[in-house]
Amino acid sequence: MTRFNTQLVHGLPVGDNNTGAVNPPIYNSTTYAFEGVGAMPRYDYARSGNPTREFLERQIAQLEHGTRGFAFASGLAAIHATLSIFEPGDRIVVGKNIYGGTYSLFHEYFSRWGLKIESVDTHDFQALEHAVAGDREHGVSPAKAVYFEVLTNPLLDVNDVRGIANIARRYGALTIVDNTFVTPYLQRPLDLGADIVIHSATKYLAGHSDVNAGLVVTLSEEVGNRLYFAQNRFGGVLAPLECDAVRRGIQTLALRMDRQQANAKSVAQYLLAHPLVKTVNYPGLPGRDAELREKGLKGAGGVLSFEVVPGVDPADVLDNLHVFRLAVSLGAVESLAELPCRMTHFELPREERLKVGITDELVRLAIGIEDAADLIEDLGQAFDIAYEKYIERHAGADVFAELTSGVFA
Repeated sequence: MTRFNTQLVHGLPVGDNNTGAVNPPIYNSTTYAFEGVGAMPRYDYARSGNPTREFLERQIAQLEHGTRGFAFASGLAAIHATLSIFEPGDRIVVGKNIYGGTYSLFHEYFSRWGLKIESVDTHDFQALEHAVAGDREHGVSPAKAVYFEVLTNPLLDVNDVRGIANIARRYGALTIVDNTFVTPYLQRPLDLGADIVIHSATKYLAGHSDVNAGLVVTLSEEVGNRLYFAQNRFGGVLAPLECDAVRRGIQTLALRMDRQQANAKSVAQYLLAHPLVKTVNYPGLPGRDAELREKGLKGAGGVLSFEVVPGVDPADVLDNLHVFRLAVSLGAVESLAELPCRMTHFELPREERLKVGITDELVRLAIGIEDAADLIEDLGQAFDIAYEKYIERHAGADVFAELTSGVFA
């Protein structure tokens, strides 16, 4: 049996041809010939199955230790298909801090479709169990699923997959884990009790900001059959060329993530010591290794966030970066910076954002594979400009009065 890094490179062969090609072929055909009217071919129409897509789907199932894998045209398409296996009236308990697009999909689409979405702090096991259990005496049935992200976006809180899955299983609920920030290189949620794993493969798995893709892996064949029905009927499948781009990105996943994590740790330590930074959110900070191991993670990933001190405009930092690109997304070879309140999480009402700690001063960094010293220098010169603008805005102000009034508190 091959090990993880070998599986990244080679995957599982589909057995579709005998050419000896080192890389699996890209099949652009939308339809396949039948040998006869009574034949039942392995492939008949590309929406239902494609050898290039099957290679990727088998590979992600192998990497996540699952039974079935599915490739979709985007991460949100993958989430949409996954939630579609439930019925109107079903309750889904959702982690309180999730990606803005996911929040919108849950609350602006599936709630209208009849799913009952209930947010909960997944770190509070007592509150989580209460939410999952429901209240039969008052007509509230147990939840059908618990949905959460391993590392929350953008605050990087670490969820305990095993603990959450144990609670969900106690009440017959499925555990659905967004593993995008972590990838199977750092954690395999199915090994910890989860039932479904979702990836925005646009991010770390593809790794080069050149393809939109979503992947889903199921632990059981039965749930896999329900996912396949959704994939085949909705038709939001990943095209063959994009499947191959994700496959190619997966081959270097471990190499990229090792560099990204090392860079992220260096940047986080720099930010911790910077006078314009109020807080740093990164699970790879010194002293947190035990927490990661306890929750089944081999690393902290390459995303971090920080808050600037009151009075400093985060836009003055972001608008003056040169190596970092001001852009949404993450997990690629280049480093990206963004303002969640205006970009990735704008769908959340401000009061909801503030409840979970996504302030107007919060900046998210997705660290790439550049030289860490260049990233730190880039942040340093941007902070210098932000400080100059801060001084200009407050020139001639009565600093003592503003301090006592709470402007700089």
